[in-house]
Amino acid sequence: MKIGVQLHPQATTLKEIRNAWRAADALGVDSIWVWDHFYPLYGDPDAPHFEAYTLLAAMAADTCHSTIGALVTCFTYRNPQLLADMSRTIDHISDGRFVLGIGSGWFERDYTEYGYEFGTAPERLKLLRDGIPVIKERLSKLNPGPVNGTIPLLIGGSGEKVTLKLTAQYADAHNAFGPVDNFKHKMEVLDKWCAELGRNPRDIERTVGISVAELEQADEYAAAGADHLIVMLGNPYDMTAVEKFMAKK
Repeated sequence: MKIGVQLHPQATTLKEIRNAWRAADALGVDSIWVWDHFYPLYGDPDAPHFEAYTLLAAMAADTCHSTIGALVTCFTYRNPQLLADMSRTIDHISDGRFVLGIGSGWFERDYTEYGYEFGTAPERLKLLRDGIPVIKERLSKLNPGPVNGTIPLLIGGSGEKVTLKLTAQYADAHNAFGPVDNFKHKMEVLDKWCAELGRNPRDIERTVGISVAELEQADEYAAAGADHLIVMLGNPYDMTAVEKFMAKK
């Protein structure tokens, strides 16, 4: 079972979150993530907050072990061709450790305050569906290309009709959330899409975002199909429980 951390870039300073990702990398976690929003998702709505991709570029330079990425990138915040180029550049900074986590977006405040069209959930999913091939095509044209020839694609979301189908079509990994029964059901739906589309379901890594307390359910998540636990942490980024979990592996 892999384990990673998602460091929430809200109610923090750059020094604090930078120290946190350095500490996580030194612990040897498998992955380090931020989220892709412009405002806090909980607590004080006007607390300090930092943008994801500029953080990821700094994280790429500061770390040497863990894979890194956004859990998940909001597709409509960036032109898909530009997103591919940004991803390729961060991939080179990290020496091939970047994972492109992507989703259709949902946090309306980001859209309204930054001037993006919010639209409807089906409209945003259609944009994601149409944009993934554009990203892949641009990655194939960039010079130099990704360090390892390609960049792993993770799709986040639990929509059974579109998002999980897109995962079966295109993704190397998928991220969903608990509780365990919900995660298990979503993975069963993903397996059905894989069967329908002729994809080997074991080619898709199954990641799940969990709270610190849910580390106690690691075996249950594993039985439900999880390959990779991602512990979601806010400032002060206490990784004591993650370290204890790793010591038992």
